[in-house]
Amino acid sequence: MRILVVLPTRLSEAVLAGGCLAELTRRYPEARFTLAANRLVAPLYGAMPQLERIVLMESRPSSLHSLSLWFRSATTLWSLVVDLGSGAFSRVLPALRRRRIGPADRTRHWVTQTAQSLETPSPARLQLWLAAAHRSAAERLLPEASTAVLAIGPTANRVGKMWPVERFAEAALALTAAAGPLSDAHIAVIAAKHERALANPLLARLPRERRLDWIGRAPLPVLAAALQRCSLYIGNDSGPMHLAAAAGCPTLGLFGPTDASRSGPWGPQTATVRTAESYEAFLARPGFNPAAQDDCMDGLEVGPVVEAAGQLLQGLQNPSKL
Repeated sequence: MRILVVLPTRLSEAVLAGGCLAELTRRYPEARFTLAANRLVAPLYGAMPQLERIVLMESRPSSLHSLSLWFRSATTLWSLVVDLGSGAFSRVLPALRRRRIGPADRTRHWVTQTAQSLETPSPARLQLWLAAAHRSAAERLLPEASTAVLAIGPTANRVGKMWPVERFAEAALALTAAAGPLSDAHIAVIAAKHERALANPLLARLPRERRLDWIGRAPLPVLAAALQRCSLYIGNDSGPMHLAAAAGCPTLGLFGPTDASRSGPWGPQTATVRTAESYEAFLARPGFNPAAQDDCMDGLEVGPVVEAAGQLLQGLQNPSKL
């Protein structure tokens, strides 16, 4: 049995797909999987069990990209084609069965919608498959094993989703103060290489002896392995937030102009906190555009973030509160 899965091109949705991929491998233990993914996402699933190959989706105009992938996939009669990227080309691939995610449903989380499209149960948690080499490489990012690490993700794909860096710094210092729940922890700043200019102001506000610069320093699987060793992740609604949750790191997502019920972190060790302004209130703003308006997260103060982080950490100590 051979199954083709077309992964989403966005990092956040590609990470969220991991739980559903795990359900497919459990449902079809004899199947061989081919994944179609772009160069950013592909490394995340290189160690997936039952993986036969990964077909790279190149960065091309949409029609050429689909045509190229079709030519590389059309010679196989697939037992099942699963399209999580909503690409029209998958409809014409030779397949005995096919599943594809439907139009965006703003009333359900992306994971729930995807699971229902695949006729599988919603996974309790996301799934990443990391190799020993990833964990070994992650050791070079981490301080000594006995030191706690607070990971911070200060960037996002839209400026309106980004909490001010000075508030990130204030929250991090409060949580790692002598009386804080992560006393004297190192603070790791996470961002992509091209986002360094956005993340550097946060680094500059942190104590030099306790800060860790993880900006563009490792491939995604290595970063995920490092996040497995972190005590807490705090970040905007972004791909790294979902990566932290998938890695099993306790994750607090910060929300304002996006809906946590649709795109919040997924898993038992996750929580969200949002601005005083509701998502619906943002949508009602005349001319609302989170890609251009940089004040959307100003309504989230430091206090609620520190409180929510403390409650999440306390819940880990008392699982009945999760």
